[in-house]
Amino acid sequence: MIPFSILDLSPIVEGNSATQALRNTLNLAQHAEQLGYNRYWLAEHHNMPGIASAATSVVIGYVAGGTKTIRVGSGGVMLPNHSPLVIAEQFGTLESLYPGRIDLGLGRAPGSDQVTARALRRDATGPDTFPQDVVELQHYFQPDESNQFVQAIPGTGLNVPIWILGSSLFGAQLAAMLGLPYAFASHFAPTELLRALQVYRTQFKPSEHLKEPYAMVAVNVIAADTDEEAQRLFTSVQQQFLYIRRGKARQMQPPVDDLTTLWPDYELAGIEQALRCSAVGSPETVQRGLASFISQTKADELIISSPIYDQQARKYSLTLTAQVRDALAAQQTEPVVV
Repeated sequence: MIPFSILDLSPIVEGNSATQALRNTLNLAQHAEQLGYNRYWLAEHHNMPGIASAATSVVIGYVAGGTKTIRVGSGGVMLPNHSPLVIAEQFGTLESLYPGRIDLGLGRAPGSDQVTARALRRDATGPDTFPQDVVELQHYFQPDESNQFVQAIPGTGLNVPIWILGSSLFGAQLAAMLGLPYAFASHFAPTELLRALQVYRTQFKPSEHLKEPYAMVAVNVIAADTDEEAQRLFTSVQQQFLYIRRGKARQMQPPVDDLTTLWPDYELAGIEQALRCSAVGSPETVQRGLASFISQTKADELIISSPIYDQQARKYSLTLTAQVRDALAAQQTEPVVV
């Protein structure tokens, strides 16, 4: 069975603090490690009242320091917000502290609105230079060269796997050109998913980093004992996206029984479209949904986004999802009866 991994934005729930959100993140990562998840990624977002993972490298260090075996990384660092040298130093430091466990996923979006992007001192041409910045970053991880005037220390000579993240064809083309693994953000931007995967796989050029294309695909998974309870938990995610689309981002809201009493149909339709790559329901429902999703995408790995208001319900959802993973694996190994 393909590996399952976790994407976490350290959600700050209504009435709570970033401190508790980060503690919940470590607790969830430890739980995911025990359940055999492959990697635990954190994402860079800014000026978001409901997200505590803005200082992504710092949070990665916190999670890696509190776990033992699970890979920990960025899903991702928004490279145009930063100097490639600084990111090389940060992730070189993380790799030095937690060798063999650090991933560096790179995106080209701001992870914020335009006003916040300016507050980050983000160069407006940053997205245009993203390919060059990725290559520069790769260079800082190369073995020491006597003629290399600027070095990342720590960083030089370290094996930090670089991933390209995307939600469009641009990232797919870049990952293919550079021979890097690719992760698609279909959990909130599914429109170009299948086209992007096709572009990546057909245009892929083997490199010293990767001989064959490797695509990880994101999907929302909310699992509970019943379909009804899972759908109710999912309303927190739906509310989060609705508020962001209205330009009024806030802390994660508690689930509600009926969203249609709070929001107009046209807004709900837009959210349903954005979140259509989701498996929400009982273990049986989630298993059917993920089996279909894997069959459709031919993903090499799934990365699961499960933002749930209640921490215990979130951990239980990961437990049920791990059981689904194991059930899918068992189906693949069952002997064929002729």
